[in-house]
Amino acid sequence: MKKTESEGKATVKQSGCALSRRKFLFYSGTALTTSTVLLQIPGVLKAREAHVATYPRKLIGKMSQLKLDQPVNFNYPDDGLNATSVLVKLGQKAGGGVGKQQDVVAFNTICTHQGGPLLGSYNKEYKTLGQCPFHLTTYDLTRYGIIVSGQAYQSLPQVLLEVKGDSIYAVGVMGLIFGRNNNLIG
Repeated sequence: MKKTESEGKATVKQSGCALSRRKFLFYSGTALTTSTVLLQIPGVLKAREAHVATYPRKLIGKMSQLKLDQPVNFNYPDDGLNATSVLVKLGQKAGGGVGKQQDVVAFNTICTHQGGPLLGSYNKEYKTLGQCPFHLTTYDLTRYGIIVSGQAYQSLPQVLLEVKGDSIYAVGVMGLIFGRNNNLIG
């Protein structure tokens, strides 16, 4: 803004702004009114039903056979691409853990960044999975598979577990398995 003096009056000249405040308020009010009216017309926005994924219930282990910090490999939710998962008794309470100590968890073993294999990379000292051989991402199994370090930007998909007596069942997956747009094949 520039101030100029002409005949004893101070005037302000605007520079660089093509839209006045009055026009901005008018146009934004018009846009708001139009969108509100359109939302009231039936059929303009079609309601979409939420679809809940139905995962298979699969027996993956027995509580009595689990040993502290010794992972057990299994495939879930199917036997397809990137379905390799690991079940492990951590010995300390974990997010999403089952059992008396809430220390039994399961996770998919494919890195969420670029699909690097994490199978066999469990670190019992830190309770982590990784480092991914591609870009060194590491995941914390005690905190829902969140990223500890590396290039990934999504947590490791956690396999949801259910315990009935001594049996451990996989019943779902929290998060999207790398390389899929849907966790279920078929």
